[in-house]
Amino acid sequence: MALSRALRYCQRIFSWIPVVIISSVVLWSYYAYVFELCFVTLSNHLERVAYLLIFHVCFIMFCWTYWKAIFTPPSTPSKKFQLSYSDKERYEMEETPDAQKQILAEIAKKLPIFTRAQSGGMPCMKLKYYQDAIRFCDRCQVIKPDRCHHCSVCETCVLKMDHHCPWVNNCVGFSNYKFFLLFLFYSMLYCVFIASTVFQYFIKFWVGDLPNGPAKFHILFLLFVALMFFVSLMFLFGYHCWLVAKNRSTLEAFSAPVFPNGPDRNAFNGGISRNLQQVFGDDKKLWFVPVFTSQGDGHYFPLRTMRESENPLLANEEKWVEDDGSDEESPDESLLHVSLESNELTASRIPDCSCFLLFFLFVGKRQIK
Repeated sequence: MALSRALRYCQRIFSWIPVVIISSVVLWSYYAYVFELCFVTLSNHLERVAYLLIFHVCFIMFCWTYWKAIFTPPSTPSKKFQLSYSDKERYEMEETPDAQKQILAEIAKKLPIFTRAQSGGMPCMKLKYYQDAIRFCDRCQVIKPDRCHHCSVCETCVLKMDHHCPWVNNCVGFSNYKFFLLFLFYSMLYCVFIASTVFQYFIKFWVGDLPNGPAKFHILFLLFVALMFFVSLMFLFGYHCWLVAKNRSTLEAFSAPVFPNGPDRNAFNGGISRNLQQVFGDDKKLWFVPVFTSQGDGHYFPLRTMRESENPLLANEEKWVEDDGSDEESPDESLLHVSLESNELTASRIPDCSCFLLFFLFVGKRQIK
């Protein structure tokens, strides 16, 4: 027990190493740009003032979004999705998986849950399995809401989990996905501004128009670091923009969410405009400000509507019974209809992306159950 606690404590300490690395690079870039470039190398006063003003705006927005992405705790399922004491006793007393599955199905009828657990059975048996396999977390003892997953690093279930990011030492999910996207955006802007303003002095140092000195090393290295981070961030940010446009998480891009009649990778896609509003909110003036404006509470997500005649399997499955004793409002009426355009039982393909992105996603995906 003591050894396990010690290992867990060491893991928590080491998990901050990527954050320390990023913070150290950013602090060095601040010194190199402000002091070595603006105060030592630049001779034009107006140019120096303009560079410092724009640089500090980018720097402040970068630090603000990075802070929010790191220290915003991931949202977890509410008590409504936890098993009551009596239900937990019933569930633990049952010895057969089928009986336990039946208990979870009865409880889930009172909840706005449409997704089902992945099946490892034969394709001919999957449709029946999908109708009953409620997603349940044995560790957290909760019925998982749609798009919720358990993170073994954070040791909790995270609402609308996207991935666990080592660079922010946090789970990226419903509560901080907007902050993570803005962090990527302002990181790119920070790198672009540094690279574009440093480039002319890089050339002057390279051809010998400026005297050698400590500033030369900082400016040369500053350009290479800015370009290297920009290229990596460009692919990662572009990929997440594609995910937002499709209203998918990283996990859903790798494995399509499963519904009673099979997987559907486009079930949450309500169009680009609605998808953007779901992440960034209704007020466009706040889209680029790191304050929480995402729609909903992370438990319910509108699904694309489809006529029941086109989905006979959902005729008796798509409505949820509101709990008589609940004070919470019911989700949007669009939740009462489920869209499952695709009846394919295959997982979604992994979109093309850079090697850096594949490594980044692989590391995060290993921590998810």
